[in-house]
Amino acid sequence: MSDGMAIVHGIEASISKKARVHHHSSPTSDAKLGLLERTGSAAGAAFLSAVLVNPLDVAKMRLQAQAAGAPYTHPLSNVTSRMAYFGPHMLFADLRCSRSCTRAAVHGTVVICPPDCFHYKGTLDVFYKIIRQEGFLMLWRGTGAGLALAVPTVGIYLPFYDIFRNQIEEFTAQNAPSLTPCAPVLAGSLARSLACTSCYPIELARTRMQAFKHIHGDKKPPGVWKTLIDILPQVKSTTSFNNSLQSYRVLWTGLGAQLVRDVPFSAICFSILEPLRRKLLILVGDEVNVANVLVTNFSAGFVAGSIAAAATCPFDVAKTRRQIEKDPRRALKMTTRRTLLEVWRGGRMKGLFTGVGPRVGRAGPSVGIVFSFYEVVKHIMHHHYALS
Repeated sequence: MSDGMAIVHGIEASISKKARVHHHSSPTSDAKLGLLERTGSAAGAAFLSAVLVNPLDVAKMRLQAQAAGAPYTHPLSNVTSRMAYFGPHMLFADLRCSRSCTRAAVHGTVVICPPDCFHYKGTLDVFYKIIRQEGFLMLWRGTGAGLALAVPTVGIYLPFYDIFRNQIEEFTAQNAPSLTPCAPVLAGSLARSLACTSCYPIELARTRMQAFKHIHGDKKPPGVWKTLIDILPQVKSTTSFNNSLQSYRVLWTGLGAQLVRDVPFSAICFSILEPLRRKLLILVGDEVNVANVLVTNFSAGFVAGSIAAAATCPFDVAKTRRQIEKDPRRALKMTTRRTLLEVWRGGRMKGLFTGVGPRVGRAGPSVGIVFSFYEVVKHIMHHHYALS
């Protein structure tokens, strides 16, 4: 009798443990959280991630822009630029890449460095030359735009991902159980499309701010709004649109390439992240606390983000090329397919995967930070509501 009772209690304990694990790993366990709480959690995660990984984003952008033909020489290396900057009475100009450079030579009335001083050879070389030539803080060039982009984007992306996923899983569980595992992929793709389209002009400004050097001087580099405003006069002066709204379409230049990059990124990322996160939470068992939620979500996010970033790198190269195109008429005619073909003809696989190192190095920690922070805040809020 006692042995039978012991077996029954053992089965009950096992079932109870599995139920608790399922409660913590199930995406619907936080269904009581409102959109405001989810958005606040996501915004905090985005802020932290944008500040920490911005230098890698700058490095990736510089390498891709250089491969696209962006002129990384001294901004005053031609006579016209020097006359405009210094005035007609300029006799001599020091155009070294930095004050400490010893490789410069005198050419007429200028002291200028050899071309390789302005050529980036890799991620670490980008860091070294930016710090030496432009200053340490320029590694965080575009952080303001990054924050202005990341906070609303992730604030839309993650909450709507949760909402879409919960609704899709509930629908498929009742009508097509075999399709339930596909819910994270579909929800992630829909949420990412919504977030990208809503915030795209800020993404365009950030890419241009990070890709191009700023002329040395006392002037502050242009910010997000100045960068966007500078784009519109170019369109109005070079095109004759009858409809004024048509001219603003240039602010969404490259949106197709962005969606072609980000929708597959989200699909790949969530197809890896959700199963991996749930398996890790099952391994944790009923010892689910803030530390375990942090570690499991960061680990799953890091792996998923790294794989997704590497797989979608060619689309990121195409997006960058379309965004840095300064001729508005050409920019409006460019397509992702044509851009990818141009990259393939110019550099084959190496061209398509330009900047893959800093992209993966940025995406892994970034996805890990965003999801771990987001899930930790949700975990704390869920327990707060459960106790109240």
